[in-house]
Amino acid sequence: MKRFTKILFVVFRILFRTWDLAANFIFQKVIYPKPKRELPDINDLILLDSATSLAAKIRHRKITSVEVVKSFIKRIEAVNPLLNAVVDKRYEEALKDAEAADELLSSGKKTFEELEQDLPFLGVPFTTKVSVAVEGMALTAGLVKRKNMRAKKDAHTVAILRKAGAIPLANTNVSELCMWWESSNNVHGRTNNAYDQNRIVGGSSGGEACLQSAAASPMGMGSDIGGSIRMPCFFNGVFGHKASTGIVSNHGQEPEAMGDLDTFMSTGPIVRNAVDLMPLFKLLAGPNVSKLQLDKKVDLSQIKIYYMEHDGGFPFCSKVDSDIKDAIQRAIGHFRCAYNIKASRGSVNLYWELCKWFVGMSENTLPSLGLGLSEIFKRELNHPETQKFLSMCNDLKREFQALLGDNGIFMYPTHPTAAPYHNQPLCRPFNFSYTAIFNVLGLPATQVPMGIGQNGVPVGLQVVGALYMDHLTIAAACELEKSFGGWVSPSKISC
Repeated sequence: MKRFTKILFVVFRILFRTWDLAANFIFQKVIYPKPKRELPDINDLILLDSATSLAAKIRHRKITSVEVVKSFIKRIEAVNPLLNAVVDKRYEEALKDAEAADELLSSGKKTFEELEQDLPFLGVPFTTKVSVAVEGMALTAGLVKRKNMRAKKDAHTVAILRKAGAIPLANTNVSELCMWWESSNNVHGRTNNAYDQNRIVGGSSGGEACLQSAAASPMGMGSDIGGSIRMPCFFNGVFGHKASTGIVSNHGQEPEAMGDLDTFMSTGPIVRNAVDLMPLFKLLAGPNVSKLQLDKKVDLSQIKIYYMEHDGGFPFCSKVDSDIKDAIQRAIGHFRCAYNIKASRGSVNLYWELCKWFVGMSENTLPSLGLGLSEIFKRELNHPETQKFLSMCNDLKREFQALLGDNGIFMYPTHPTAAPYHNQPLCRPFNFSYTAIFNVLGLPATQVPMGIGQNGVPVGLQVVGALYMDHLTIAAACELEKSFGGWVSPSKISC
């Protein structure tokens, strides 16, 4: 039986890889032979600043909030005709909010220290996906039956950012009901990749990651239930963080995640600059920040690094691009040279474990757990097979906890390929398993851009930590940005 199963999976893998190569050729040469269009140049230095830097400059009154908001409105209007990332906007209200922020600064009612403590993002605009409630704005989640629905009050996370002085500016596109990894729907249309408009932006937070990559928003927010922050951030070359389970509130999002699904879902920051990850995440964590160690200084010379370049051979996933394997090796090489850390390659035979899982013999496997996430949506959570699957998840979670401990990180592809062409995900439906596994396990994971690949679109990797070790994955992301540059502009910079 074991030998037959192995042979069967080898055959499946050969057939799928052949199909994948043929489909890629058709998409590249037949369906999308047209060249990409260049985005308008970036000619305003405000667009290149981190959100943290903009907040400091506004507090010091080196620039005004009105100036910042106007700069990003102008940029959205310049790039959105090509990208279709923004689907609803509140420009007039945002400018009024910006005027109020500038007036508060002029009044002297708060000291500089009070402003920094109580309103750390005073006057800084932000954007979020159209499935996250912003009072008065569209809340369609990309569903036709919800096309006229508007939010009556803010989601918890939006309220937190407003309380910190940040200003909602626009809502961004998603996949229909946030259930697919291309941001396209019959309400708002399809969003195009800033690096190549023939390619996808990912989903479901694809519009948000796209807007960040185009330098049209200083900071954003998404949600992740199967990779919906990390895949879009990977395809668009920006940073994104999926928090440890249960840390950030998901209240006020559509569709609402209930029960165990709420534990798989995580709301988190999407940004161009790694320096913004930690201050934004601290805010979004709310009262649960006490469970974390976000103020702890990370000694990178003392961390342990584990890695895998692929899932072990799941027959229905695409082969991992050489550019992505190279990104992981470059990251490993940096930590080896800079901190004398020798990384350990993952030794689990995931391929054979998956084979056993399909015939009911396996106790756990990385790709199958990712794939199994889709089954949860199809069944009741108390279904015997679902409970068996969740038991497998708990077993693997314990293994990861024991392996990583309080000073270990795991580097793994965010996705096996760079951004596919529009509609190509239909030919590769299970590639999301590379991210979904860590939703099931509840572990923190940070997407890190690692430059532009051979196809002219971004590549990167995800850094995973043990439960509540979010500070380690974010610290690793900041370190890799320093070494490899992080976000690469899809536009010419002429300022």
